Amino acid sequence: MPGPGPRPFGGAIGVIRRRAGRWIDLARLLPRAGMPLVAASLLVNTVLGLLPGGFMLAASVLLDRVAGGSGLTGEVYGWLAVVVGAFALQHTLTPFQPALTEAVSRRVDGHCIGRLLDVTLRRAPFGVLEDTAHEDLLADARAAFARTVPTPGEAAAALPLLFSRYLQLTFAVALVGYAAGPVGAVVTAVTALAIRFGVRGTLGRYAALWDSLAGHRRRTGYIRQLATGTGAAKEIRLLGLMPWLSARFGRDTMAHLRPLWAGSRRLQFWPFIALAAAGFAGGTAVFALLAHGTVQGRTDLFALGIGLQAALVTMRFGIAFPECDTQTQFGLVSFHALERLEALEESKPRPAAGTEPAPRPGHSIRFEDVAFSYRPDTPLVLDGLDLEIPVGSCTAIVGLNGAGKTTLVKVLARLYEPTSGRITVDGADLAAHSPESWQRRIAVVFQDFLRYELPAADNIGFGAPHLAADEALLLDAARRAGAGAVVGKLPDGLRTPLSRRYDGGHDLSGGQWQRIALARALHAVEGGASLLVLDEPTAQLDVRGEVAFFDEFLAEAGSRGITSLIISHRFSTVRHADRIVVVEHGRVLEQGDHDSLMRADGRYAELFRLQAQRFEDDNDTVGSRS
Repeated sequence: MPGPGPRPFGGAIGVIRRRAGRWIDLARLLPRAGMPLVAASLLVNTVLGLLPGGFMLAASVLLDRVAGGSGLTGEVYGWLAVVVGAFALQHTLTPFQPALTEAVSRRVDGHCIGRLLDVTLRRAPFGVLEDTAHEDLLADARAAFARTVPTPGEAAAALPLLFSRYLQLTFAVALVGYAAGPVGAVVTAVTALAIRFGVRGTLGRYAALWDSLAGHRRRTGYIRQLATGTGAAKEIRLLGLMPWLSARFGRDTMAHLRPLWAGSRRLQFWPFIALAAAGFAGGTAVFALLAHGTVQGRTDLFALGIGLQAALVTMRFGIAFPECDTQTQFGLVSFHALERLEALEESKPRPAAGTEPAPRPGHSIRFEDVAFSYRPDTPLVLDGLDLEIPVGSCTAIVGLNGAGKTTLVKVLARLYEPTSGRITVDGADLAAHSPESWQRRIAVVFQDFLRYELPAADNIGFGAPHLAADEALLLDAARRAGAGAVVGKLPDGLRTPLSRRYDGGHDLSGGQWQRIALARALHAVEGGASLLVLDEPTAQLDVRGEVAFFDEFLAEAGSRGITSLIISHRFSTVRHADRIVVVEHGRVLEQGDHDSLMRADGRYAELFRLQAQRFEDDNDTVGSRS
């Protein structure tokens, strides 16, 4: 027996719900601009919506009085003043309309950007931000604020503009009703609204097609950024990749545009024919009513003139409005992506985090049987890890690539929470304390540390923003990190931008940037951080450079009693650490100082000798070539 067929009006109800939801979202966003500004925008747009009809009516009355032989009476002068006043007021207020629209847009966008920053930089788990399944969502949430598509603020600010348009329609319909009667008013309103809803419906279906191509847009955007940015310019030029990039950009662009063009033809051609026919039929009916009334003597020339002008105004209503339709249709794409991102963040299960401030470690930090995987369906990266980090000493974590060293740092910094097990500080479970307060206790230099295109003062001062104004502390951190000479040679000292892309800017070498990053971390220690973590920040240096870097760091850390954790895949560079821990397959394999581990002749000794031999072989090869 066949199942029940589709509900007769199910599709129409769904369309109405979607449209109503969009207008409700816009109405919720608009007050974020501040009620005084919103009120000013509504007032200006209300007046501008009424003025065209008022001008048309006053001008018609004026012409009727003059043509009727009234002469230059006080009444004629009065209507002339109304006409001139309406004209002048419209031209006076018109410049304020885009200014107020822009102000509303900027304020609403500021609110949305704040929410986006909050969810991406503070609330959303890293699992959400790093999950490839959410990349299209993140790309859409960011797109509007890169000004590549209409923004939520532009969509909300378009509401008063749309209100102004509907006021014009209402006034014009009333004038048609005066000239052609109630039937003429109904025909005019129905025709204009039918065409209007048809145009918006077509735009909505086109928007759905546009949404479905988010992956294409992201790929095309990446190729565009690659081809026009400066980051890959050297390699692209040296490898002669421009022809490939140009061809690839063309293919990806067309893969995005062809479905849009085909969909646009499908969605707009026949609907355009149908809507044009409806407009022609409705306009013809109104003009016929006006003509019939004139022939019958019920409509004088004054009413006929008003009716013809008003009917033309209503016919122009059945088009897409460039100042508000695209904005209200597409401007919420980023906002809805933001809302889905917020809902996704709220739906992700996470361990309950405490609210108490994290303590300053006094004796040790311990991993107790800690296990962690990035997703439930992936293998464990940390698998029953037991590790102690004594306070006031240097602990080095070594192991081959993929051993779980960087993941260990992320879990320690509470960017991720353990899947099982716990981390304790002097015996107290770290989960009982707020992640943010614990993160203030840690200063980390990652392998891919950020190189801010900002003055040197900011690059160092970000370690402890509340102390960033103290130049003496900044210079001291630079000196202790071995970057004192680097800062001293900058053209404008700490105020020099660390990029040649800016006037007076200066570029740094890789080694100099590493010193600046270490200075930032040492400044964080000065600002209250208790644990300094170096996660392979010198991976791009040669062995000698890395050994020198770590030896200087260990000397500085030892002299000041800093608790430090060094992550490295090079065994020879951390031989002077107080304690060396070998991690393999997410577990501690062995630990001790360099001498004891070499005597044990285990995994550490094996890999140390293997890497040392490779280094000697490389030196021999270089020597023979020279």
